[in-house]
Amino acid sequence: MHDTGTGSTGSTGNTAQPSRRTVLAATAGVTAALAAAGPAHAAAPDDSRLRALVSRMTLEEKVGQLFVMRVYGHSATAPDQADIDANLKEIGVRTAAELLAKYRVGGIIYFAWAHNTREPHQIADLSNGIQKASLELPRGLPVLISTDQEHGIVARVGKPATLFPGAMAVGAGGSRSDARTLGRIAGAELRAMGIRQDYSPVADVNVNPANPVIGVRSFGADPRAVSRLVAAEVAGYQGSGVAATAKHFPGHGDTNVDSHTGFPTITHSRELWEQLDAPPFRAAIAAGIDSIMTAHLMVPALDDSGDPATLSRPILTGILRERLGYDGVVVTDSLGMEGVRSKYGDARVPVLALKAGVDQLLNPPDLDLAWNAVLTAVREGELTEARLDESILRVLRLKSKLGLFRSPYVDHGGVDRTVGTRAHLAAADRIAERTTTLLVNEGRLLPLSRRRYPKVLVVGADPASPSGTTGPPTGVLAGALNELGFTATALSTGTAPSAATIAKAVTAARDADAVVAATYNVTAGSGQKALVEQLVATGRPVVAVAIRNPYDVAQLPTAPACLAAYSWTDVELRSAARVIAGRVKPRGKLPVPVQRADDPEQVLYPVGYGLSY
Repeated sequence: MHDTGTGSTGSTGNTAQPSRRTVLAATAGVTAALAAAGPAHAAAPDDSRLRALVSRMTLEEKVGQLFVMRVYGHSATAPDQADIDANLKEIGVRTAAELLAKYRVGGIIYFAWAHNTREPHQIADLSNGIQKASLELPRGLPVLISTDQEHGIVARVGKPATLFPGAMAVGAGGSRSDARTLGRIAGAELRAMGIRQDYSPVADVNVNPANPVIGVRSFGADPRAVSRLVAAEVAGYQGSGVAATAKHFPGHGDTNVDSHTGFPTITHSRELWEQLDAPPFRAAIAAGIDSIMTAHLMVPALDDSGDPATLSRPILTGILRERLGYDGVVVTDSLGMEGVRSKYGDARVPVLALKAGVDQLLNPPDLDLAWNAVLTAVREGELTEARLDESILRVLRLKSKLGLFRSPYVDHGGVDRTVGTRAHLAAADRIAERTTTLLVNEGRLLPLSRRRYPKVLVVGADPASPSGTTGPPTGVLAGALNELGFTATALSTGTAPSAATIAKAVTAARDADAVVAATYNVTAGSGQKALVEQLVATGRPVVAVAIRNPYDVAQLPTAPACLAAYSWTDVELRSAARVIAGRVKPRGKLPVPVQRADDPEQVLYPVGYGLSY
């Protein structure tokens, strides 16, 4: 028999929210504790009621409330066998329901690779199953379900949900209204699926073209512009009842090391940090941001101990809490990342993070080890129970603000009314149209005339499609051009085309009237650069479209037309196609400077540069 609300039947059948009786039974303990005597829309419970909840929790329950954990499976109680096996291997439990019963975790994070996000109805059912499993426990509390839905190249919920351009594209559009709309719509869709905390927006100011981990995930290189867009997106998300999360404090925009695999150091002086890195976080705090995520990197000017910011009391308590006046939730970046694990063992990291001022411990590699380490630290007096209570109260305040005590469940009707609606998809397309940036247009090649150039060959890099979009990029571009009246064919040449692949593309180009080349992080010696040069040498007009970093244009001096799309998601590629076809005019302006390839000290195209028709 199907257990309502667990999502075990996937997307088929009538698997709407649990009955009102089930909800009332499951939440009875919490509701009684909160003495919510008024109507359903009564004001959020006050601190005294939340403190009463905390006072009734066991120490084990308190420790659990501080963790946000991954769990494999599309259902809270009946995941696929492969997901049960993965859970047993990594966490020692079979299901999300068992994870909650054993560790009483306060939050769960969704990932596509953990098979949590197949499609919207299933996500809603999984969320309901998680809430039901937690609320039916003794003194059960609602769970804060989170995910990384930045849009652009990082998103965990794919089609048919609405996917927007990423941050750097929004930075190229420069519109606060668009950033707010993105947050409002994306937030409403997440909330409809039971996800109440989004690890977005990225508040890092990307001033390093070689940044391997942030790049197009940042709004740009100008701290003032980044600050405006961060604040606007926060207002959008939180206006839809989803907690936004500014990341990665104190700033990850100037590093050439990926903190997933190494331990970066930011060498900014205190003064430069104040001018460059701090403003977007100040703006987020002024906008009432609900949570801030820490960075696993060292900033010696802010703390010379050699500790990562995630474990730094001078940074998290001294600067973030005391200097910047932030009293919301502080969540770590994933504790499985190398940047936080390189100096201390996995048992020390969660304890040190709590001592530094963190409230939520995200995704430890070994939950049992981390959970027991915090428990032991309290029992042995290294951490006080009062210190735990402080963080638990912040987490409970956020759950209360988000309405999780009043209405923890979602239903399929809400999903159908909200997720991926025609109006939302149209809004994403309109926003994308304001982001595509035209950098080179020799001889007014663009817009490309259908009469003069009816046959178009689309070649180029086909990185794995991000965020559950259609992909591959060459196919999406060709499809979009076909819809616009061209006869377009796609030929994938990859990110490192061989001489044979280049020769094949050159041969195909001779049968076309024009060529569109999708480029992906071109370097001086790369096959992509040789490909574009040899295609230009055929005499066919070549339009280069940078589908990730806009810096590619510096490596392609022979291309007669160059566009920056900032990502290879469908919405950005379709916008680039409409710009190429002249259906819309390019309106994007560079949010980062592009340096010369032969002399990186010289700026080739400054911030704010962009051509139009």
